[in-house]
Amino acid sequence: MKQIALLAVRDLFHSRVFLFCNTAIMVGVLVPLLLLFGVKNGVYSALIGEMLANPANLQIDTSGNATFSPEDVAQLSTWPEIAFFTPKVRGQFDYMNVRTKGGRRLKSAVVIPSGAGDPTLPLGLDLPEGQVAVSAQLARQLQISAQAEIELISQAEGRSKQLRLPMKVVTVLPEGAMSGRAVMLAFPTLDVIEAFYESYTLPTYGIEGARKLEDRVPSYEGVRVFAHRLEDLAALQSRLETTLGVRTLARTQEVNALLGLGKKLNLALGLTAALAAMGLGAALVFGFWSDVARKRQTLAAIALLGVPGRTLALFPMVQAGLTATFGLSLSFVLFLGAGKIADRLFGRGLPDGAVLAQISQGQAVSICFVVYGLVLTAAGAAAWSALRLDPATVLRETS
Repeated sequence: MKQIALLAVRDLFHSRVFLFCNTAIMVGVLVPLLLLFGVKNGVYSALIGEMLANPANLQIDTSGNATFSPEDVAQLSTWPEIAFFTPKVRGQFDYMNVRTKGGRRLKSAVVIPSGAGDPTLPLGLDLPEGQVAVSAQLARQLQISAQAEIELISQAEGRSKQLRLPMKVVTVLPEGAMSGRAVMLAFPTLDVIEAFYESYTLPTYGIEGARKLEDRVPSYEGVRVFAHRLEDLAALQSRLETTLGVRTLARTQEVNALLGLGKKLNLALGLTAALAAMGLGAALVFGFWSDVARKRQTLAAIALLGVPGRTLALFPMVQAGLTATFGLSLSFVLFLGAGKIADRLFGRGLPDGAVLAQISQGQAVSICFVVYGLVLTAAGAAAWSALRLDPATVLRETS
């Protein structure tokens, strides 16, 4: 078996034209496919990355007037598709006036519940009570930065005293992370604001009210939810609406459009690859089979030396394996070169750091396995021909 393998290798390099032709066929088919596959990966990954860079694309907000108990909201913690969630207070109570400590300029801003794990916040940042994150627009208009001290101020009808909440800005959110003037803070602070508007007594802040705080029954208007993945968004939105019986708002249409584009690109590329594989397979079958037919006399002479047919069938299989190795190696080298050229010519519109044509290591290994399988299957016809070779008949015909 070892001698047949060595003989096949020597014969392959001796018949360089055969090796060159089959390698050229493989390269001519594989390089365009690799480039198409790489560009699809690069562009689609850039689009997905751009969408994931904005956490709002994973966000689901309940809308309308509804009332949820703590038990209704607590059940969401067991849903595996949820990355983060927090309850919300009623919409009429989620606006506050904001100013710098000791300043005079007031700006109204929406206050948004947040907490540890909120995708809108920088990774690892928590928002304990007394600390907030502000949107870029609010920070720009009030001329504040991280570590600044601000006040949240509200005046409710029938209240003789304002609610003043001193806060420390721990971070200014980047542009696009949160639109408009917004302040993100821990939900318990929002609960205090709602209690203030509902005329409850707030002894911590020295505010007297018509109702006792201990008599207050916690309830929520809705929830603010983030999905783990873009693929989970539509199903999670539907499940929330069914379970909680409320309308929701999310960017499901835009997300589904992008995910649908990826599926269509995969289908188109799969059909193209299937047709190319059929053509490549047919070319290689006739190539390997004709090569065995051309060397029938040589193989018959080897068989007369006592080499069994099964061992002789390895001759075209070894040559096919080497041909696939050369073809794949050259194809990937040319793909890398073509990818760099394409990136320079057409990659300017992609986000920073994005590559126009890319194939991951796992994908490359899978491609190699598929190509080796295709080539060795094509060589099977030649191996079957060698297996059925009758040395006496071949030598008698040639004589």
